[in-house]
Amino acid sequence: MHFDHAGIATDDAQGLATLYGDLFGLEVAHEEVFDGMRVVFLDCGDGYVELLEPIEEGTIARYLEDNGAGIHHLALATDDIEGALETVRDHDVTLIDEEPRPGAWGHSVAFLHPKDTGGILIELVEH
Repeated sequence: MHFDHAGIATDDAQGLATLYGDLFGLEVAHEEVFDGMRVVFLDCGDGYVELLEPIEEGTIARYLEDNGAGIHHLALATDDIEGALETVRDHDVTLIDEEPRPGAWGHSVAFLHPKDTGGILIELVEH
């Protein structure tokens, strides 16, 4: 596994993408509307920053209401998401997704509950 991206909840994905472009030279690698969100991936070379802006009620809208803008999750890439989920189960870590589901950019994803991962929402992602 390796680092894939950090997901950041924001009320203004385009504005933050512009700011990160100006400050850090990050360029948009991919953007789409997915699952009630505007999703913008910024290329960092060895990974991405994923900007998540809600455009309707849902998980990210609730997260922003409760916590404000900031890091929502960290994602680790795997070539075998099913095998990674088995390893997680073997370690009694609570899964939010028992099976992989469709994610942004056409990836398969599954989330691990932060109560068992040091308070961090972890996303497993298979490209």
